[in-house]
Amino acid sequence: MITLLTYPPAFGQFSGSPFCIKAAHLLNLSGQRWKREDTLDPRMMPHQKLPVIRAEDQLIADSDMIRAYLESQGARFDAGLSDIDRATSRAFIRMAEEHIYFHIVLDRWANEDAWPEVRETYFASVPRLIRGMVANKIRKNLLSAMRAQGLGRFTPEQRLARLEPDLDAIVARLWQNRFLFGDTPTAADASVGPMLSAALSSPGETPMSSRIRENAVLMGYIERVEEMLH
Repeated sequence: MITLLTYPPAFGQFSGSPFCIKAAHLLNLSGQRWKREDTLDPRMMPHQKLPVIRAEDQLIADSDMIRAYLESQGARFDAGLSDIDRATSRAFIRMAEEHIYFHIVLDRWANEDAWPEVRETYFASVPRLIRGMVANKIRKNLLSAMRAQGLGRFTPEQRLARLEPDLDAIVARLWQNRFLFGDTPTAADASVGPMLSAALSSPGETPMSSRIRENAVLMGYIERVEEMLH
């Protein structure tokens, strides 16, 4: 049986990380038997990050590498898709994981209203006496990295303007479909769905979560993807 090493549940979600949720979706879609093992400390993992799966006496890190492993075992996440749809799927996955994700990071780490809950959730395993010091140092480094990346220089309203075309593209794909590429979930749903769920579940109300909440198409899609975990 495969073991998914994941961050624990947080903010009403399967995990505090949308990438861990992605890995769980891929495991479900693959048909493999698996179980979860929670940890808040990924320092002993190959990339010092999660998710990781333990399979065949090896540790496989990174959600893309987990997908590749499952496909090597026979999973066909994009069965029936045309070459054009496979290319579009790849673009949607990168849009979700390399753009929408970093807006979620800022909504959680840069939002002063959300930070106390984020700190207590992410750093629960750190002794309370030093938790604030440890968390604040990591937060400072992360926000510095986000400023270097670019998104950290924008206001929440400016960031929402950058997100609008992404959300419009997702809605356009969903207008006549239950999932992004038809009536059955594919690899793209395992990435895009968790990012939207994470944006919606972040502590407090943000321009991004409000924008998603007011769109019935996105809300229905989030609910359908979340059902894939049950």
